Amino acid sequence: MKYVKFDKTVCGVSFLLNVIDFQSGCAFEFESETQIADYFQIYFIKKANGFLKLNDKIIHLRPNTIVFISKNQRHSWHLDDPGKFEGQFLVFQDEFLNDFFSDQYFIFRLLYFYQTEYPLALSVSPEYLDDTLLKLKEIKKELVFPKNDSVHLIRSLLYYILIALNRHYSEANHIKDAISLDNTAYQFRKLVEKNIFKNQRIEDYTSMMKISRITLNKAVKEQFNVTTTEFIKSRLIFELKMKLIHTTKTISEIAHELNFSEANHLSRFFKQKTGQTPVEYRLDYQNGIS
Repeated sequence: MKYVKFDKTVCGVSFLLNVIDFQSGCAFEFESETQIADYFQIYFIKKANGFLKLNDKIIHLRPNTIVFISKNQRHSWHLDDPGKFEGQFLVFQDEFLNDFFSDQYFIFRLLYFYQTEYPLALSVSPEYLDDTLLKLKEIKKELVFPKNDSVHLIRSLLYYILIALNRHYSEANHIKDAISLDNTAYQFRKLVEKNIFKNQRIEDYTSMMKISRITLNKAVKEQFNVTTTEFIKSRLIFELKMKLIHTTKTISEIAHELNFSEANHLSRFFKQKTGQTPVEYRLDYQNGIS
């Protein structure tokens, strides 16, 4: 598996944020080898053919589609003709974005990142996509030819794009669309991302956050439309699937990594949530059934 680090000097930009236009002539390759990156990516696809393997899913690439790839997610591109890919993609690191907007939870307010319940692709109207592509081109121009006030213009355009996308995503998937001023749910989401390997009980998080179970459940349910238990279990199942698909580790080794006391406890949990044993799931994926 290939690990890719953010390059802030690529395509004429020296910034921890970039916009790549596939018609600009900037060297960019769609890797068919599975890779993970230390940054976030949003692809705004005008035209494409082929598919993207993202985590445990296959996303067929269609016109007027937006694809979301979070940091450290496994992905590989399988295009029929890369030269016919039209669109742009936005790339940035999470800490940069949180600092850029002076909000330590900003990346966790965006429903399409670190998402395990809903699709990681969004179909939009041609008009919406074209309007967004124009805004991205404005950002790119400010990045390449910066002026004294460029950072303010970039911040306003980027904020609009990301929040509008959040609204579209929430509407398409019937999730609460308003970004709450209460940070409880976002703090929880951030802590889960950081601690899911070792902390899988609600009490672990209420203790870290110093709040009651009732308060946490209410905030998570209101913001993400799932219970706290469902949220944790969904995130844990995701990690289990990634270990089964992208490593050759035994069930016992995976159980140890994810803090299960015994391998059969992991197997029972996995089958309860997916209907398959871990071995069955791994074999089905390898055989192209999953």
